[in-house]
Amino acid sequence: MEDETPLSRLARLYGVATSYSPSPGRTVAASGSAVVAALAALGVDAHGPQAVRDALTAREQEALERLLPPTVVCWAGRAPFALAGLPAGTRLRIETEQGELRSTAEDLPPGVHALRATAPDGRTAAAHLVVAPPELPAPPGRAYGILVQLYSLLSRRSWGMGDLGDLAELSAWAGRALGAGFVQVNPLHAAVPGTPTDPSPYRPSSRRYPDPVHLRVEDVPEYAYAEDRERLRGLLDRAARLRASVLDAGELIDRDAVWEIKREALELVCAVPLGPGRRAAYCDFLAEEGEALEDHATWSALAEVHGSDWRRWPAGLRDPRSPETARARAGLMDRVDFHCRLAWLTEEQLAAAQRAARDAGMPVGLVHDLAVGVHPDGADAWAQQEYFAAGMSVGAPPDAFNALGQDWGLPPWRPDRLAASGYVPYRRLLRALLRHAGALRIDHVMGLFRLWWVPQGQPPTEGTYVYYDAEAMLAILVLEASRAGTLVIGEDLGTVEPGVREALDARGVLGTSVLWFERDWEGDGLPLPPERWRAGCLATATTHDLPSTASRLTGDHVELRARLGLLTRPLDEERAAAAADTGEWLALLSRLGLLEGASGGICAASEEAEIQAVHRFLLRTPARLVGLWLPDTVGDRRPQNLPGTWDQYPNWRLPVADAAGRPVSLEELAASPRLHALVEVVRGRGVKEGPVGGD
Repeated sequence: MEDETPLSRLARLYGVATSYSPSPGRTVAASGSAVVAALAALGVDAHGPQAVRDALTAREQEALERLLPPTVVCWAGRAPFALAGLPAGTRLRIETEQGELRSTAEDLPPGVHALRATAPDGRTAAAHLVVAPPELPAPPGRAYGILVQLYSLLSRRSWGMGDLGDLAELSAWAGRALGAGFVQVNPLHAAVPGTPTDPSPYRPSSRRYPDPVHLRVEDVPEYAYAEDRERLRGLLDRAARLRASVLDAGELIDRDAVWEIKREALELVCAVPLGPGRRAAYCDFLAEEGEALEDHATWSALAEVHGSDWRRWPAGLRDPRSPETARARAGLMDRVDFHCRLAWLTEEQLAAAQRAARDAGMPVGLVHDLAVGVHPDGADAWAQQEYFAAGMSVGAPPDAFNALGQDWGLPPWRPDRLAASGYVPYRRLLRALLRHAGALRIDHVMGLFRLWWVPQGQPPTEGTYVYYDAEAMLAILVLEASRAGTLVIGEDLGTVEPGVREALDARGVLGTSVLWFERDWEGDGLPLPPERWRAGCLATATTHDLPSTASRLTGDHVELRARLGLLTRPLDEERAAAAADTGEWLALLSRLGLLEGASGGICAASEEAEIQAVHRFLLRTPARLVGLWLPDTVGDRRPQNLPGTWDQYPNWRLPVADAAGRPVSLEELAASPRLHALVEVVRGRGVKEGPVGGD
């Protein structure tokens, strides 16, 4: 560090990277302007040499005087490292979550406790002390499960898109009839309202609260007592036509049309007075959620009046704590209560879906998905402004797959503000998502360690990494997941910083392994034999962002990208590369004897037989969890999302379909011979054992 400039030293002290390694042995300097902008977003002025010197002096002096960081981590059974550096004779006062007072950090119960240190020279410091179990428990034996985007799973009872009633039905059927151990779904976070609504489940308004568009209206107890039955019948007729347009006429899922009908129906349902027991349960929910729910419902009510971009609202309403917002909330109390009620009803149906899964014998049950961030226009960005880095967006640096980098349009959390609060918003978010889950998938789990910050108005190439306190982020994750009794699955695909996978594995966080990416990258580059796969992972053939297995095997994904102008090489080269990649895998499957019915060699195997062979291979690996992409069970060739496209492709709007592109309902899936044949393959080593997770 002797060659550090004052700016690079200042950046390091605030966790801002001045360089990064896109590949082993290659280091790229971060843009100086990006470093300055990232520091500014953290409240540090680094515009000019004198400003840098002043900020550096202040930071270094603070480090000398500070007794403790704002959050201290203690893994159960080990003394906190931060306490070892305290001056001899420093007195500790610890108030636990349970209200006990302690003078030592030994044998503390798990939780986030209040720590106060007093040094012999009179200096004092207060900190949050996170005590977490050393690791999460492993899954109870091997399990296989279904992976599905919920909106794409329509039944003959859906209102134009898959809902929580469908999820409960799928879970009960998959657990009882198919022996599945879990069902993993896309993020069910609340979306930003508007026409058109952003269909991506990975750019939500709020990650803490689920979207009421997923409600099965008829399953709300008050539905039976709604008074305007004629109007309800009209809405049911509209819902039936919308459902038929998708399942029978091949139209795209129209989330906005679904919500328009459901909102109108829910207005009627919520007009029904709650019975005493239901009223008491609702009041308990309001009390438990407190200010966070009030903020979410207030934003939703204000968005109905002023539009969904809170940054364009009247100035006084942009602050959730302003007198103007308080007056507006009082004037919109009926609408605020409506949105609170919707949050409660959705929570109830999420709980019912998890109960259905567990009652069906699933050892895990529902696997919920946590998106990387939130939409800058939405409720969380408005209510938690102090925790977000203004003027920044999360993305990814340039790499071998995307030379221009990526900007996901999601404001990042400020690591300093999280630490100062004891990670309150992160803890509450995890508790909400784990409440009705057997496991939690974390999208881009590397974000617990660092995120690529892109200054607004700049291309992704002009960004830099900002580091988070990974030990604290992991400790809180392990603490909350262990309390809920849930597994955690990290999506760790793509470029991963050295040591990250090892750190996650040490704490019991499972990884994600997708067959086509598992090659011997440090050796001959050939497909990785099954015995060399890691055990601590969810092993799958594909994901929502990748081609389906049928599309990969047939080369359809290349033709699709060619039609949309997304190829970076001539079509013939892309076809040849894709065929070679697939050919190497099929050759390995054949050598292992997994291509049953292909006695005439690889070319004699049908597409269906090849898909079965792929999943036989997954069973040969030591992976603790094996995921079956639901569209693969019927030969669907269409990806649910095609990264790099917006209007060119119907991302997030396709129902599950067969090989011919014909939509397949939940009822038809249950009767599909092709599905049952593939499930029989996957059940070859599936083990149903004791339960994991809450509910």
